[in-house]
Amino acid sequence: MIKRIFDIILAAAGLIVLSPLLLLIAVLIKLDSRGPILFKQERIGRNFRPFRIYKFRTMREGLQAASPLTIGADPRITRIGKYLRASKIDELPQLVNVVKGDMSLVGPRPELPRYVELFRREYEYILKVRPGLTDLASLKYSDEAAILGQSANPQEEYVARLLPDKIVLAKEYVQHSSFWFDAKLIGETILKLYGYRAKSEAQSDVK
Repeated sequence: MIKRIFDIILAAAGLIVLSPLLLLIAVLIKLDSRGPILFKQERIGRNFRPFRIYKFRTMREGLQAASPLTIGADPRITRIGKYLRASKIDELPQLVNVVKGDMSLVGPRPELPRYVELFRREYEYILKVRPGLTDLASLKYSDEAAILGQSANPQEEYVARLLPDKIVLAKEYVQHSSFWFDAKLIGETILKLYGYRAKSEAQSDVK
């Protein structure tokens, strides 16, 4: 109950404080390419309950369904989408999912139904908790698209190597879940994002 109250307060506050930024991003997405502002996709939540996850659209309209995985410098990604993905800003609409109760601020990242079914026994343990905006796997695989881009068979690489490791990390989160562990992961996520911004600014200065 305390975790849920914490989620609602922080997510609602985040939506209010970030509303000017969210509005600006929405305008930029509409100016950059045709299509909706938000991308919606079915994911599997707590106790195997499906829900619609929200993200800012980062791909050209109609091309997302070509593959569920983003690989390297994916040509489907829009100009603004590249920056939204790299900075993880495309995930901000999931604060709405948190307020609705589909997700938590911290928890195992929600997967597509096809991948959950492949490892259903493992997910019976993992999905005792709400999926989250960030977790151990989010921090470890923040450059997932680049990793998959180096593989000759990205789909096989994801199912055979990355997803099993994500499952191990998700189980670790469930085992150690607590208020302080969540706070630690939120702090590490913020530092990771700050590190990305600092790196981007440094590269801009060099140019």
